[in-house]
Parts: sequence; structure tokens; C-alpha cells
Amino acid sequence: MKFGLNLPNFGADADPQSLLSWALRAEQYGFHTLMVSDHVALTPQVQAGFPAPFYEPLTTLSWLAGSTSRIQLGTTVLIVPYRHPLLTARVTANLDQLSGGRLILGVGAGWAESEFEALGVPFGGRGERTDEYLRIILDFWTGETVSRATGDLRFHQVATQPKPVQRPHPPIWVGGHSTRAIARAVRLGNAYHPTSVTMPWLLHVGIPQLRRIAEREGKAVPSLCPRIKLAITDHALDEESRRIGEGNVLQIGSDLSALAKVGAEYVIFDTTEKGQDRRPGQSDADWATIDRLVTKIVDLDAQGLR
Repeated sequence: MKFGLNLPNFGADADPQSLLSWALRAEQYGFHTLMVSDHVALTPQVQAGFPAPFYEPLTTLSWLAGSTSRIQLGTTVLIVPYRHPLLTARVTANLDQLSGGRLILGVGAGWAESEFEALGVPFGGRGERTDEYLRIILDFWTGETVSRATGDLRFHQVATQPKPVQRPHPPIWVGGHSTRAIARAVRLGNAYHPTSVTMPWLLHVGIPQLRRIAEREGKAVPSLCPRIKLAITDHALDEESRRIGEGNVLQIGSDLSALAKVGAEYVIFDTTEKGQDRRPGQSDADWATIDRLVTKIVDLDAQGLR
């Protein structure tokens, strides 16, 4: 099992120095992956969960690529309908090139209706649009030219070079908890990337549904790469309602062991909370929590669970 971090790219604690510090420290600690979230239009609805300033993910990752050398760089998750697929495909191909093949593209269909409205993108049909845009991105990454004449997309023999370094293409991690999102992971993704879920949901709903859809589609079951909350408490939390990664050290250790047993390939730790007032200095508190986590991971290594 590999481990990564969600980099807080929003709130008053986020600035270039903080972003760079997170990246360098994560690489020094030996984390495999660093991922950032995505919003474009910070409407009141969006700011209720993700306050300004908000650093655009692809720009941020391109900058961090030049200051790091080993750690993988990803999105958790890029909202696919927000950007024209040719733009997303070209920027991400360039990012994979410039980083030496370190991109992971985590994707989702989006949830903030006001943000769609601000960007002039229909909120309805976003699932279908996400699927079609992903197909175009995959065609762009793997072909010499790409063409489309469907819906509102009309382009012919658009050249795709430079190609991504990774072959056949950078991994796509599909987020979301709906049946459609899980099916998207099977049909178009390399990994299923659920976020902030409980262990009962993952074991009894998410994973079984992923396997049923893969069997029905005649496809391989995608890798499991969840993003989990990291919130260490002094007391045990209720097992049925707590999200994976929340609770005392024993509960979080149990979560990591359970994820290892079901074959999780990556686990991304998220120290943020939606709507959290990320004042200056919040990153110091986050890293104190991460330090405790690293000690637990070392224990797992000793037990052969990673």
C-alpha cells in the first residue's frame, strides 16, 4: 500500500511558501503522492466549504513539479466539465512531460451548481459530459490527432503532441459515490477514488458495487485508492458512523490494516475539513497530526501490512 497527502490549496493558510513547504516536506517524508483539489469560481456556495484564496490545481502542480523530483502529483479531484477537454488534455499531457511522468489525474463530475452557472456550464447532464470529456482526453493522450462531432463539440484532426510520458497514459482515478461514478471508474478509470466514507459503506456498498459492475461490463476491477480523513482523537468514535481515518490511534491503525486487506493500492490522507477556517498556522497543526500518522505507518511496515 502506498501513501499520499491532500495538499490544502485553499484558505488563509495557503500561499506559495506554504504550498512549497508541504510539497518538499511530503517528499522528504517519503510519501508517494501529493494531491490538490479543484474549484474555479469561488461562489458563496463554494466558499462555504473552500474559502479563498484558492490556488488552481493544474497551475499549482506545474509549479511544484519544478521544485520536486520524486513525489507523484495529482488532483483530488479535477472537475472535468469545467474545462474544455482539449485544454485539459493538453495541460495535463504537458504536466506529465514537465514532471517526468508523475501525474495522477483524479476526476469527478462536480457538485456546486452555482459554480457551474458562473462558468456557463449546464449543471444537468454533467455526468454524461464528464464521460465524453474523459473519452476525448484519453484519445488525445494516446493518439496522433483527435476529432469529435458530438453535442456542442466540433473539432477535426487536432494534433496532440507532446504526449504524456506515462504509457499508455497517466492513471485516471475516478471519484464519487453514486452508481454512475462507480461505473465511470470501471469504464474509463484505472482506480476508484472514494473520499470521506465510512468503512461499512466501503466494505458493504462501494467495493461490492464496483465488483458487480466490473463483472457485468467484462472489465477488470479498478484499483482502490481512497482519500480518507485524518483526524486523531483521544477517545474512540462510534464504529458505524465515523469516517475512515477518524478516531483514536487504534481505530486508525485498524482502518489501515482493513484497507491493506481489501487490496487498496494507495491511501491519500486528508487533514482538512469542509468549511474549516484555515487560519495561518493551521498547516503546523496538520503536520503534527501527520507526524503521529508516520509513526503508525512505520508500525505497519514492521507488521508487513504495507
